[in-house]
Amino acid sequence: MPVGPPGSPVGPAAPTGAPAPAGLRITRVLARCSDGRSEASLDPDLRVFVSDLVRPYGLPLREDLLREGVGHSYEELAAGLLREAVGEDEPVDLLILAFDTPDVRPGAPSSLALSRSVPGGPLAFAVCDQGSAAAFTALRLAAEYHRTGACRRAVVVLAEQTALHYEPAEPVALPRRHAVVVLVCEEEPGEGLTVRQQHHPADRPASAVRARTAELGPGAAVLDATGADDGPAAQPFTGPWAELAERLPEWRAQRRPLLVAGLDRRLGVLSTLAQP
Repeated sequence: MPVGPPGSPVGPAAPTGAPAPAGLRITRVLARCSDGRSEASLDPDLRVFVSDLVRPYGLPLREDLLREGVGHSYEELAAGLLREAVGEDEPVDLLILAFDTPDVRPGAPSSLALSRSVPGGPLAFAVCDQGSAAAFTALRLAAEYHRTGACRRAVVVLAEQTALHYEPAEPVALPRRHAVVVLVCEEEPGEGLTVRQQHHPADRPASAVRARTAELGPGAAVLDATGADDGPAAQPFTGPWAELAERLPEWRAQRRPLLVAGLDRRLGVLSTLAQP
C-alpha cells in the first residue's frame, strides 16, 4: 500500500490508546564458513540437471568437478547454523533461502528442507538468479510479508558454495569457501527495515548511498559493499552479511540506525537496506 512522506495525510488518525506500530527488523545474524564437500556433489542426477541447464547455451560441463565430487549442498551447510540461530520456543513464520552460486542438490528444494530445521512450519521458498541483489530481495520480501500480518518472525538464509559445474559464458566471481549467513528478523516496536532496489549506473552508486544515509540521520552505521576498487571478494555473496554478523550486536546496543548497501555490477542493480 502506498505510504506518503512523513507528515502527509495517509488516513484517519489512530485512536488514542491504539497499539504502537511495529516493523520487522534484523535482530541477530550468524555466519559460518565451511570446507569439504557434500555427498550430493557425487549424485549422478547433478550431471543430468546441469547438462539440461547448459545445453541450450552450448556451455561445456566441468567434467573434472563432476567426477571428483566438488561442492556443497545448502541444506547441509545451513541446517546446523539455523538451529543455533533460532530456539525451539521461537516459531518462524517465513524462511527464505537466497543464493547466487547454484546448489549441488537440484532434485529437492533446499528451502523446504531447511524449514524443518526451525520450529513453526514456516512458509519457505528461494530467491536466485539476481546476483548479490538476491540477499536484499529476500529481505524486502520478508518485510512485505510482515505487512500482511502473517509474519512476526522471518529467517533469511544466504548461502554460497565454491563449485560451478559448467564453464560460464563470461568470468564470474566464485567464493573461496563454502559459507552461510542466517539473518533472524523479528517484529519490534517502531519502523521496520526497508529495502530499495533500482537499476543504477555501475560507476555512480556513491551519491545514492549518501542520500539514503542522510535519511537515517546522524550516527547511522553504514556497511557499504558497493566499492569498485576493492578487488575480488573472498565471499562475494555472503561477505558483507558476515561482516554485519560481527558488527550488529554492538550497533544494536548503541541503538544506531543501520544502512547496508550493495551493487551487482553484472545486472546494474543498486540495493540498499535501511533499519532506523
